[in-house]
Amino acid sequence: MIHKEKLPQAPYQYNGLALAYMGDAVFEIYVRRHLLSKGGTKPHLLHIAATKYVSAKAQAKILYALMDEDYLLEQELEIVKRGRNAKSATVPKNTDVTIYRMGTAFESLIGFLYLDEQTERLDDIVHKGFQIIEGNEGDQ
Repeated sequence: MIHKEKLPQAPYQYNGLALAYMGDAVFEIYVRRHLLSKGGTKPHLLHIAATKYVSAKAQAKILYALMDEDYLLEQELEIVKRGRNAKSATVPKNTDVTIYRMGTAFESLIGFLYLDEQTERLDDIVHKGFQIIEGNEGDQ
């Protein structure tokens, strides 16, 4: 288990990029565990498979689907907007800025839920995200 140090401020008070910083790491752990649970063992192949989930494009796809389904709560939508509107110093050359910002918004949501210790909701959103990426949604 990860040692949870006391935060100097409430999770809601962190800016979008700080939440995305945390969310990036948390989502990566979820993805790695998910891939290992599917029987993967070769690090190079696991890395390639992980990019299917952790890219800005994949994360934006998850977020758009969740928003289309009205799946997110009001407070979660506020976090998403804050993450989306955060001005990052750089944007990858191979990614559209809108997609990149939506990926950051998704990571902000994941970071917030983790820091706020909303474990059930975090698990639920990540699991739903896996279904969206893997095409297991009824309308996907």
